[in-house]
Amino acid sequence: MSAKHTAKRSKIDKSPRGRADLARLRAMSEEEIARNAPPELADLPNDFWDNGTLVMPMMKEAISLRVDADILEWFRSLGPRYQTRMNAVLRAYMSHARGRAPRARAVAEAGRRTGKGNSR
Repeated sequence: MSAKHTAKRSKIDKSPRGRADLARLRAMSEEEIARNAPPELADLPNDFWDNGTLVMPMMKEAISLRVDADILEWFRSLGPRYQTRMNAVLRAYMSHARGRAPRARAVAEAGRRTGKGNSR
């Protein structure tokens, strides 16, 4: 048997579904963006993003996880990105068990990764 390590290469999804077409967005005027925005964004105050916090995405680790068939079937029935939803459920459980809100946990983790924020 060869000692050469072989890696399985994944296909990169180049479809724009779920992704912003940044080139098209940059070419749009503010009026065009406002016209094409969902109705729930129409009445946002000008200072809406003033106190926003950047939350950096966490690195994911590929694992093999055995779950009950009905659990997997239910998450898959919710549509694409079911693994992301499963991760969100696990994160909410972990945050609750640690006594923190999920958003506060993500902000604290992002601060530690970037060297900014409070150390606990």
